[in-house]
This record gives sequence, structure tokens and C-alpha cells, in this order.
Amino acid sequence: MYKVKFGGKKGKTIQLVESPDMVAIRTKGNKEINKVSLSRSSREIIDETKEVAAFPEAGITVRRVEPKGDLESTGGSTRERDAARATLKQDENIRFAGRVLQDADSGEVMLYTENFFVKFQDKTSEKDCLAIIEKYQLKIKSKLPFAANAYFVEATEGTGLEVFNIAEKLLEEKQVEYCHPEIVQERRFKGVHALQWHLAQTTINGKTVNEHINIEKAWGYSRGKGMTIAVIDDGIDLSHPEFAGRIVHPLDATQNSKDPSPKVDDDNHGTACAGVACAAGLPGGASGTAPEAQLMPIRLRSGLGSMAEANAFVWAADHGADVISCSWGPTDGEWWNPMDSVHNRFTGLPDSTRLAMEYVLKKGRNGKGAVILFAAGNGNEDTANDGYASYPGVIAVAACNDTGKRCVYSDFGKAIWVSFPSADYGWRAFQHPAPLSEGLRTTDRQGAAGYTSDNYVNTFGGTSAACPGMAGVVALMLSVNPDLSPADVKEIIRKSCVPIDKTNGSYDNNGHSTLYGYGRINAGLAVENAKKAAQPATSSGAIVLEGTVQFQSGAAVILNPGVLIGADFKPIKRVLGFSLGLKSASTKLNLYCQVNTSSEGIIESRTAGAFVGTTNKRRRIMGFAISLEGSEAGKYDILYSARLKGRKTLAKAKNGKWCGSTKKSGRTVEALAVQLKAK
Repeated sequence: MYKVKFGGKKGKTIQLVESPDMVAIRTKGNKEINKVSLSRSSREIIDETKEVAAFPEAGITVRRVEPKGDLESTGGSTRERDAARATLKQDENIRFAGRVLQDADSGEVMLYTENFFVKFQDKTSEKDCLAIIEKYQLKIKSKLPFAANAYFVEATEGTGLEVFNIAEKLLEEKQVEYCHPEIVQERRFKGVHALQWHLAQTTINGKTVNEHINIEKAWGYSRGKGMTIAVIDDGIDLSHPEFAGRIVHPLDATQNSKDPSPKVDDDNHGTACAGVACAAGLPGGASGTAPEAQLMPIRLRSGLGSMAEANAFVWAADHGADVISCSWGPTDGEWWNPMDSVHNRFTGLPDSTRLAMEYVLKKGRNGKGAVILFAAGNGNEDTANDGYASYPGVIAVAACNDTGKRCVYSDFGKAIWVSFPSADYGWRAFQHPAPLSEGLRTTDRQGAAGYTSDNYVNTFGGTSAACPGMAGVVALMLSVNPDLSPADVKEIIRKSCVPIDKTNGSYDNNGHSTLYGYGRINAGLAVENAKKAAQPATSSGAIVLEGTVQFQSGAAVILNPGVLIGADFKPIKRVLGFSLGLKSASTKLNLYCQVNTSSEGIIESRTAGAFVGTTNKRRRIMGFAISLEGSEAGKYDILYSARLKGRKTLAKAKNGKWCGSTKKSGRTVEALAVQLKAK
């Protein structure tokens, strides 16, 4: 049994076990196994085994070795596996044939490398950091820019499974905050498999389709000029005429080159996603939702949890991306099979990727924060099990169809923020009718490569299609109001949705549905609301609450007004405090914040944006109160709530009343929400 910890010393532990019947095979030159010249005995093994996972960017195939005869007489499947490994190792075109680890709970294949992500405490000196790295005989591959004292290091070649013991020992060092080996699992795209019905009303086979996003009204304000959308995906056809003159800062994060063009036969997904976001709309072609925005193509074929994944986010932020679209994530369960065990498989967000995303949300767009969108997933399952799409701060995009209903495969849950049109399936077993259209029309790789022999595809779908479409809408919003923060964008989206399928959508009192988020986006209204938010607060009366919430592990999480921050953390984390401010040109309204800490008692602040709470990660807060001050205080209510440890219902208060305890003891605050409302 091997262990990996995400979230530091008290974080979530992932248990890994060695597979008795799988072997990981890596070819020399990282070529596909079927395109490599192998010895007769090696080829027989490949032909007799079944591929269960593939990492084509690294030339790795994971194959299951079936036992021959009775398990007892053959010594068990491990014997067959080891015999296959021994044969393959002798082949001159095979770099290695190694053992395979699996998640002990889910069975998911997990590849390990001899690399580590390690982050020291912020106050640790560089000298001490280097001393600890040297103590464990590790070599620095790179010092990471997205977090203080963060390094990507490697062990001596041949260290093998000992990397897990090294990581455990490193994490025991008091100066180390996070440490885990680079473990990689298969990264799956969120695509399922007319024409531009999602953009405006149209007619298909004689039937009117009127379940669009009202893009024409949005285009009356902006078509995205001056904005940059980073599409992190597989290869993108840079020479496609729909992107001509608008490609900026391309990157292949997997191969560390400036050429993100397709490299393998199935590098088709990225071109389609890029088109949904920002295809120019040439005659007879296809239009993205932001047809004049710049495209930053970032090819990522590395597995989930790789350092290349974190580097892709940092590249996007450092090179001017306003919006980042991610139509990929963990493996989905079979949406048509409610008994598929994958539906309950949890995939955590590695610390390396999490810190890179936090860097984007804080440092992107010259400190305003770039907006990250993730496809919700196509497994007809809860997004709570997807540490990527459910991470606070990102926008999780679900898929709805051409009749204004949920796509049959679209994931659901508290993390869903908004829905965007996409392709759908009819499924009689679920009493789900067939859609009217094939799917979305978008760009395809040119020539014979791609999904079709044309330069376009009419059947693109899944939440893969929904995510970049929504990313384009966000680009339009930012183009009319570049001062919006990621939290501002989420709040405006919340107010700019059409609550579709009201009968079966199960919208709560706050207007949120676990199936649709706040509904299908109305792009025209979203851009209009973004433009209104750019007007001076004194003239429009608009005052925006903004801030961050600090937990005992991890960086501060951006506040989304009215949304419970911290509720989805696994494992649960303690709140240490928060910072709040009002985005307004008015000086007639201010916040007075009080926090009851277990170390210093009640701490208070009247300074906008100042942190109030404890900085001691071993301490906690047990209550807080927020008041409005100034001559305009009577025009607003400040409402807040908290989830207290061990309590099933939320504690709620407003306008200076205490939420939680004012005493020296009390229940720990594990999540909180704050909202400003005009009376």
C-alpha cells in the first residue's frame, strides 16, 4: 500500500495498491505501441493483452495480462505479469515495462514518476528550502512561479516506488507545507459527440428551434475584440482560416514547445473547442461566441496531476489570457448506467494544480484575476466527485439541449453555475426524447484529419462544447468591463440566466438548480449587465461586495457573494478569517467586521480589504459579525451565514448580529457566505 496526500499534513490521503495483472509499457521515442517495431515475443504479448489506459503523450500503454490456465496452478496473475515484463524489458524498442498502481478505492490507474511537487512554508528561507531538498538527494527541475517556495524536483533515476516514502518523510518536515509525488491518471475530454442553433433562433427540419443564448444582442455591444481566450486542450489547427490573424502565445505544455498543433491522430478535440469559443464566422463556416477575440492555444496531452497541467495555467495567466477554457477532467462514469461504480469515484485536485489555478484567479489580468471555466462532465453524476470542476472560484458549465432541457449525460450538483446549449441524445430508458439537432457546428481539423473530411463538424457536443461557448460569453463581458474580477463575473452570470425547465429543474429559494446552475445563459443580458456594472457606483447605485476567505490550509479563496465558501472542501477545512471590501465610488458606506478567534478573542476591523481573523493555522474562528456604517447604511442589508462544525443547519445573521459564538469556546466555522442587498 502506498500513500499520497493532497492538502498538506492534514489533507486527504489517497491509498494506492499495486496491480497484480497490469504492466505499464513505454516505448523508446514515445511512439504508439502499434507503430513500433517489436520482437516476435514482445508483439505476441501486446496482441494477447488488453489496453486499459493510455498516455500517448508519453508513449505509455497500460495493459492487462490475462492469466493462462488455473490461477492456483500458474501461481497467480502476478507471475504472468512479471513474465511479460521480463520479456518486454529485453526488447530494444521498449524503454521500460513497469508495475502499475491503482487507487485502492476506485481502481483507477495511477502512473507515478520520480518527480515531486514540494512547497515549503512561506516564511522558510531559500537556504533552508535548498538544504532540505539536498538532504533527500533531490534535484531541482524548476522553481515554480505560482506559489512562494514551491519547487518541482526529481529523485535519482531508478528510485522507483521509494518516491512515496520520500514524499511522506518530506511532508513530516515542519518547514514543508505540501508535498506529493507527480502521479498521473488518464485525462478525459468532456465531448460526447443545425448548425448554429445555440446562437440564435433557427429552423431545423421544418421545426423552429428557439433555445439559444441571445448572442446577437451581445454582439451589439462587443464581439470580443481585445480579449484573449486560452483554450487548454489537445492539439489545435493553427492554420484554420477561422483563426487567422488571432493566434497569440501558443504553447505545447506537454512537449514544452511553442507549437500546439495536433501531433497524434486523435488530436481533434481542441480545434472543435476553440471554434465554439472564437471562430470568426466566415461565410459558410462557423462562428464562436466571441468571434473577434484572440485565441491562445495551449496543447495539453499530459495526464491529470502532471506538472505540465499546472504549467499550462501559469503560462496562460503570465501571457495575458483573460479567460481560460478547460473541457477535460477525470474519467466519467457511463451516463446511461446508474450502476457504474465510477459515478462514486472521487478525483482530488493536486496541490500543484490547485496553487496554479489560485495564481490565475489572483494574479491573472494584471492582478484582477483571469476567469477559469471547466466542463462539468458527461457522466450523469455529481460534480462533487470532480475536484477540478467543483473547485471554488472556477465556473462549472453544464449542458442543456435544443428543447430547453438538461442534456441526458450532463453532470449535476451544487458546483454547477450555468448551462450552455450542446448536443444531446434520446434515451428511452430515461424517458428522454431525441433532440431536434445533430449538435453544434464548429471548426474541425482541415483535410482528412479530424472528425470529418470537411473543415467543420456539425455534431460536436458534450459539456466539452458548452464550456468554450460560455468562455466566449465571458470574454464579451470583460470586453465591455475589463475591471470585473472572477467573482464579479460569476455574480453577473448568476443574474443573467434564463431559468429553463422550471417544472423539473428543482430551483431553490436562491434561484439555483443542481441540474442547471442558475439556468441557461442569456449572453445579451450578461454583456448588458457587465456594461452597467462598469458605470460609477454613485450614479447607478451599484455597490459590489468583494473579498477572500482564508482557510487553515491553502491560499485564500475568492468570495462569491451569497455563495457558501468552503462547503465542498474534502476534507473539511477550518476558516481562519476573511477580508471584505466594497467596490464603490461612494465614501458614504463602509464595513465593520468582528471575528471571534480561539487565540486572541474578538478582533475587529473597519479598514476595507483588511484581513480580520487569525493567522495561526492551528487556531480557528467560532463566530463573526458584519455591520454597515456610514450615511448610506440604511439603504442596504448585509446578510451572512456559517456552517458550524457538527451542525446540520446553517447559522444565519445580518446587520451586526453575531453568527456563531462570542465566547471563549464554541463550534468551529467551516464555511461562510456573505451578501449585500439593497433594501
